[in-house]
Amino acid sequence: MKLSAIIPAHNEEGSIAETVRGLYATLEEEKIDYEILVVNDHSSDHTEAILLELETHIPKLRHINNPPPNGFGYAVRCGLDNFSGDCVAVVMADASDLPSDLVKFYRKMIQGNYDAVFGSRFMTGGKTVDYPWLKLVINRIANTFIQILFGLNYNDVTNAFKLYKRETIEGLGPFLAPHFNLTVELPLKTIVRHYSYTWVANTWINRKTGKSKLSIKEMGSRYLFIVLYCLIEKLLTRGDYRKEVG
Repeated sequence: MKLSAIIPAHNEEGSIAETVRGLYATLEEEKIDYEILVVNDHSSDHTEAILLELETHIPKLRHINNPPPNGFGYAVRCGLDNFSGDCVAVVMADASDLPSDLVKFYRKMIQGNYDAVFGSRFMTGGKTVDYPWLKLVINRIANTFIQILFGLNYNDVTNAFKLYKRETIEGLGPFLAPHFNLTVELPLKTIVRHYSYTWVANTWINRKTGKSKLSIKEMGSRYLFIVLYCLIEKLLTRGDYRKEVG
């Protein structure tokens, strides 16, 4: 099963090389069939130049440019329209996600034949390093709210680091979220549409260089819109969009 790692990148010249090289080294060592697909999201720094140089000696790396408009969600959606693998993960460009965790997700998916594998930073074995305290408080409140609303045991819906089968992604469209709220739309639709999923512990490490693209302001109405949209689908559509079985 071929694994695609989509990396949305906007002005990530300080970390994109480390992120790509880390994935490359780990996936080669694990002998996994893979591609690394970086979506350059209108970067104005040297991100694309670095990618062009990396492509000269990492054959399974390719990059594409996100057409207008820009934004994290649009960049991920561009990647989801262009990946070649049988399963796909969204990996942050800032090296906050561990390549070894992606391997763990991949092995778990194959072992259990799951439609999706989610990461959790807040279960036994999960870990965060240098998480900004205000964002952490908001994160825990938001995830608890989502858990109660949807009756979930899973406690890290807002975690972007997740792995989906190609068939799952194809069954989750059309996508609405243009920004970071896409990280909530994908798992909630997976759950509401009755795709099989599980979760495993993962580690998150705060970026060492550059500036986070996620603002606290954005974590309000845009996230709430997507959460309520998915809740309405769950309550009112009578399973019209559920996974077809058989």
